[in-house]
Amino acid sequence: MTQTWAVFYDAYRSLNAKKMFWIVLFLSAFVAGVFACVGITDRGLKILVWQFDTQPLTTEEVTPAVFYKWLFVQFGIGTWLAWLASILALISTAGIFPDLINGGSIHLLISKPIGRLRLFFTQYAAGLLFVTLQVTLFTLVCFLVIGLRGGAWEPGLFLAVPLVVCFFSYLFSVCVLLGLVTRSTLAALLLTLLFWFLTAVIGGAENFLLLAQAQEKYGRLPPGAVQVYPSDNRGGPGQLGGNRPPAPRPPAKPVPVAEASAGDHAAEQKRGGKVPRAIGRSLLKAVAGQSTEGEKPGPKETRPAASTFQPVPNKPAPFPADKPDAEGQKEPSRRLKLAHDIVYGVKTALPKTSETIGLLERSLYRMADLRPGVLGQPGEYQKAEREVLEKIGKRSAWWVVGTSLAFEAVVLCGAAWIFYRRDY
Repeated sequence: MTQTWAVFYDAYRSLNAKKMFWIVLFLSAFVAGVFACVGITDRGLKILVWQFDTQPLTTEEVTPAVFYKWLFVQFGIGTWLAWLASILALISTAGIFPDLINGGSIHLLISKPIGRLRLFFTQYAAGLLFVTLQVTLFTLVCFLVIGLRGGAWEPGLFLAVPLVVCFFSYLFSVCVLLGLVTRSTLAALLLTLLFWFLTAVIGGAENFLLLAQAQEKYGRLPPGAVQVYPSDNRGGPGQLGGNRPPAPRPPAKPVPVAEASAGDHAAEQKRGGKVPRAIGRSLLKAVAGQSTEGEKPGPKETRPAASTFQPVPNKPAPFPADKPDAEGQKEPSRRLKLAHDIVYGVKTALPKTSETIGLLERSLYRMADLRPGVLGQPGEYQKAEREVLEKIGKRSAWWVVGTSLAFEAVVLCGAAWIFYRRDY
């Protein structure tokens, strides 16, 4: 145990020599101080002695406790700890292993009766301890600010400590592996930031595909509503009128039977079409009625003789809604689902940095009595956006954190194997 504490102390001396620990600590205290300087009154926001009229953001609409909780979730967690402080922590800890290997300290350490794997994991824990102290200090100050100025003591705010450290460990494990491979602090840091960017892109792509599927579902028309209408029986092909059926033809004026029959027959012969049987029988009856003009109709004649011919506009029957049309209009839905399944599989294998922070915000909203409609948080969404947010919010914490920790374990095993097998 004494050897482990000696390794911890050596890592602290290395960080202290760079002054990065105190720089990041000062910045965390400064951000917490700014957080404490912002207040809310019955007139609006107040920063130190300066009063700003920010109607309707006043104590009449929002209590100080809710205001400070929201400020901590949105800016303390979402902006400072999840981005700026994490980047500074990576800059501070990226050189732990490259400096250990290149500076010659490794020879002194491995000459002592301490295993290489124990040395590796102790150095790794020292880097996480650096971040833990930073997050704990910032959360403690915010907890005091919310309690003293907002009048609400929320122990649930300290949930930020393990989740932010867990979020940072995903990136730090990659940084350690790259540092051992490249033996360069700068290369390890830049490649880790690039990896972080790629995970954010994959997460954004998965959310975009979810939204695209939901928009297709709740769009102007449901999926498969685009239909292609077949040709009518007069030889004219159906039209694809932007998801609308073709406009019905205006009714024709009554035409004498002889002209109608002769004109229609000539047009049908010219187009090479065939006259339907029903129209043919009507024409024969019309001609027979014209030749026997003046005679009384027979007893079986119940309908008057057709003295005019009026073409009935043909209304093509649409395809069934659940059947793919001739142009494969339901195919984009399958492609979207396939693309989402592929991206979701890739995302499952990678660390979920943004969703880990989202899990933290979701937990703090519930534990700190915050609602998604407080202080600018949109409470009303379109149906598609609401469905995507609900689907993401229902994802299990075991899936978000568990799969990310599994990725971290694989990366750490690879880095430990390199550290154990390398000849220094």
